[in-house]
Amino acid sequence: MKFQYGTKTIEFEVEYRDRKTLEIGIEPPDNIKVKAPKIATEEYILRVVKSKAKWITRKLFEFKDVEYIRRKKEYVNGESFMYLGRNYALQIIMNKDIKESITRLYQGKFYIETNTKNQDKLRQSMERWYREKTLEKAIERIQYYKSYFDLTPNVVRVKEQKKRWASCSSKRNLNFNWRCSMAPSNVLDYIVVHEMCHMVHFNHSKAFWNLVGKIIPDYKERKEWLRHYGIRMDL
Repeated sequence: MKFQYGTKTIEFEVEYRDRKTLEIGIEPPDNIKVKAPKIATEEYILRVVKSKAKWITRKLFEFKDVEYIRRKKEYVNGESFMYLGRNYALQIIMNKDIKESITRLYQGKFYIETNTKNQDKLRQSMERWYREKTLEKAIERIQYYKSYFDLTPNVVRVKEQKKRWASCSSKRNLNFNWRCSMAPSNVLDYIVVHEMCHMVHFNHSKAFWNLVGKIIPDYKERKEWLRHYGIRMDL
């Protein structure tokens, strides 16, 4: 579907789902996707998306200044991987006697002890390590910031989230993208506090951002880091 906004044509894909609300998402650099309820009419979808045209064009303008080309990682000696904002070189250790690849970070270097050179299996080993570290760090930082809140999370989980760094459900379940531990510590703190604030304000209202700012006064700088460099947080 598409419509005209000033001199710009805004074109977007629509995906119908079993949901009650309409969601607009933008995948850099210019891919606009709309998730809509199955009962939504084209007129309704166009009306809602048009009402967000100013926001959409602003996001598209922001994204055009950022390099969004992902470089495919190679699981070979010397490849670089990020953890808490720092890059560490990888060392592959072949061991035919082990059944499953094991990843660890030791003395400033990533090591994968493995019985295979299969790139997919090596990636899976790295992802398992990041999942464990992200859960560990998220719980640690939630404990640190819990004194700012009267509410506590119900469940803390790590998931595959392609479009979000984290989310908070109405049941106060906090879900974190497994890539979050790649971010610098201060940015990870912003992600954690952002979702904890959603336990209080389940929206992005002024009250929500005031609460985030009360806990992390420089949250805008940390949020900006994610916008510019979050694309690097991947395997």
